[in-house]
Amino acid sequence: MKTVDDYNFAGKKALVRVDFNVPLNEAFQITDDTRIRAAVPTIQKILKDGGSAILMSHLGRPKGGPSDKYSLRHIVDDLAKAFNTEVKFAPDCIGAEATELAQNLQPGEILLLENLRFYPEEEKGDAGFAEKLSKLGDVYVNDAFGTAHRAHASTAIIAQYFPGEAKMTGYVMQAELENAKKVLENPERPFTAIMGGAKISDKILIIERLLDKVDNLIIGGGMSYTFAKAQGGTVGDSLLEADKLDLVLSLMEKAKEKGVKLYLPSDTIIADQFANDAQSDTVSSGSIPDRWMGLDIGPETRATFGEVVRNSRTILWNGPMGVFEMPNFAQGTSFIAEAVVAATRNGAFSLIGGGDSAAAINQAGYGNDVSYVSTGGGALLEYMEGKTLPGVAALEA
Repeated sequence: MKTVDDYNFAGKKALVRVDFNVPLNEAFQITDDTRIRAAVPTIQKILKDGGSAILMSHLGRPKGGPSDKYSLRHIVDDLAKAFNTEVKFAPDCIGAEATELAQNLQPGEILLLENLRFYPEEEKGDAGFAEKLSKLGDVYVNDAFGTAHRAHASTAIIAQYFPGEAKMTGYVMQAELENAKKVLENPERPFTAIMGGAKISDKILIIERLLDKVDNLIIGGGMSYTFAKAQGGTVGDSLLEADKLDLVLSLMEKAKEKGVKLYLPSDTIIADQFANDAQSDTVSSGSIPDRWMGLDIGPETRATFGEVVRNSRTILWNGPMGVFEMPNFAQGTSFIAEAVVAATRNGAFSLIGGGDSAAAINQAGYGNDVSYVSTGGGALLEYMEGKTLPGVAALEA
């Protein structure tokens, strides 16, 4: 698979699929620019070679056509600062005006197209729409790992309109794949996976695959209450997937059979309502009273999990330990983040698995203190589950 390092962009218009699906507040200000900063080296390589860059992305999940709320025009000024140059904007991603702006683009210039998802054809993987997009550039670069698991027009279908030497990965996509392979194929041991988040159903496949690879598996977050319930505990009003109790028990049995040490919370921080200022208490896991809910791992659990993490040589972390968005229930997630950082500083390799995990590590201020923070939550999970990512396969065809 070719990368941007294999290509000289001099005089070429590079059509770059980026992932600028960044969070915006009510004033349309970016609250986390991680994905934009990640794309800078790829764009700089194109411009330094003497090429121009035509950027295409989606933003949010617009329904029923164009909407100012989801317009990419809101991020143009931020892009100009990130790339340290003017960024032109096309108020559509196809059509006469976009075509004219692309044709007139000079070497060293950047053009941002309007939100791809203003067209339903994007998510449908429509070939006609992909072909129209393809005509805007000479070469195609996919640097949007976060959408690589979607067979959308701009991520998978468009590549067929470019010859093999004119389609390639950007630095983000390349780094994502290399770091995921490092964890999956050649981990230094002990290898610890930390799985958190709300639902066990979202992580079944990756947990099953990791049981063949890891030495330690730590379970926290909302999914841990399904484990507690399966073992006969009481979980009050905590998150629970009642239809997954047998599955959880089978996962525990598989871990035992494969010699994987499974770590579950021994205590939990509970609250009488889902609010930062709720009344809270600490109880043993599986002993949550009625009308209370577990919102974070307890101090005993933090100590146990932290020791395992600090003694690891390879760490994969996907999913928070509690409701980290609420300061009073963020201690568990922050503690794990600190343990991961400590292990990394001691020579371990740490991969943070996108989504909430990336938000949590960045919120704690440790984004630069771990080995790699993935920009793609769902894409990374599917890749680690062993699935073929359409956006990657299209570049290999």
